[in-house]
Amino acid sequence: MDILNQLGGLMLGSVPTAVLLILLVALYGVLVRGPLEATLAERRKLTSGAVEEAKKAIAEAEAETAAYEAKLRAVRAEIAAARELRLKQWNAERDALLEAARGIAQEMVRAARAEIESSSAAARKQIEDQTGELSDRILRAIIPTSATPMEAAK
Repeated sequence: MDILNQLGGLMLGSVPTAVLLILLVALYGVLVRGPLEATLAERRKLTSGAVEEAKKAIAEAEAETAAYEAKLRAVRAEIAAARELRLKQWNAERDALLEAARGIAQEMVRAARAEIESSSAAARKQIEDQTGELSDRILRAIIPTSATPMEAAK
């Protein structure tokens, strides 16, 4: 029984400690834990709001970027079309100039051919005109004029 008396005394002595511990836990819950949880909940709310605002800002920035990229593509396409049109115009001008140069060259060739034909015809006529005279000269050179036709035939 002695042990039970000692246990009873220890239990009785621990009651004020237990009451203080319960009081300490209750005060901790009211004074520290409640405000701490409220502060953490507010931080969580503010943080999640900031994250949502950041996500919205990112989405808006992506939309603006897409719009700028679309405008850039349109401008590049416009520049490419203008360049293509300019190249076509330049090619058309070049082709027209080449065609004109070809025409001039062909006309020059025709004129040169006509001149060659004309000088060739004049040379032929001159040769034909001089053929009789040359043949007479050749005959006179080969056959002297004092010779008789019989002698010439020999």
